[in-house]
Amino acid sequence: MYVIMYVFINDEVCYFNKMIIPCLMAVLQMFSHVSAVELRETLESFHSLNESQWSIAKKSKDVTVWRKPSHEFGGFLYKAEGTVAENPQRIMDYIRPGARRLEWDSMITSLEILQTLDQGCCVVKYTTSGQLWNIISPREFVDFSCTSEYQRGLLSCGVSVDHDEQRAGVVRGFNHPCGWFCVPAEDSEISVLTGYIQTDLRGMLPQTAVDTAMASGLVNFYSDLRQALKI
Repeated sequence: MYVIMYVFINDEVCYFNKMIIPCLMAVLQMFSHVSAVELRETLESFHSLNESQWSIAKKSKDVTVWRKPSHEFGGFLYKAEGTVAENPQRIMDYIRPGARRLEWDSMITSLEILQTLDQGCCVVKYTTSGQLWNIISPREFVDFSCTSEYQRGLLSCGVSVDHDEQRAGVVRGFNHPCGWFCVPAEDSEISVLTGYIQTDLRGMLPQTAVDTAMASGLVNFYSDLRQALKI
């Protein structure tokens, strides 16, 4: 329950009640269905799935991408895993929403932090570039994102939230619970980075095009990240 106090000055509702309160209520409404704890538990449930429940979507020299039908929508939940020669903290500094992510991720064309919430949590709006010769046009997303400790490493997870403002001419996509686990490998200076992505791109798209774009995009994500960390 939220308690709103009204302050009257000269028989008029003050600026705080006319302007600030509606903004706060809009933010609360936007995130009313979002729980960082539930989001984390969902990601951990993905992470505990048996290997037999996945089928390989794409495999490169140092990255493997799997997929399985999503329980959230008619598409797939993708899993990607590979190693990165860096510690989890620095890796996650490049993955979590912020200026660094925009600098190296070739898929992201704009990124704005809309709200900074509790420590490690924020709301971010970003756009992605077109893919497959623009068969998949640019998409816009508004996500709740939260980063926290996980075992000896970190977990950064997110989910899309309702947000009225939308960029004209860009399709609004939706990220069902997704995220990245990053933990140090045993007796090694490298880290194991595992991602879970289930993105509803929306629009009239051939499923084969979506599958190709998602699998290739995840492999390229690791290549771009490794290159950025070397600089």
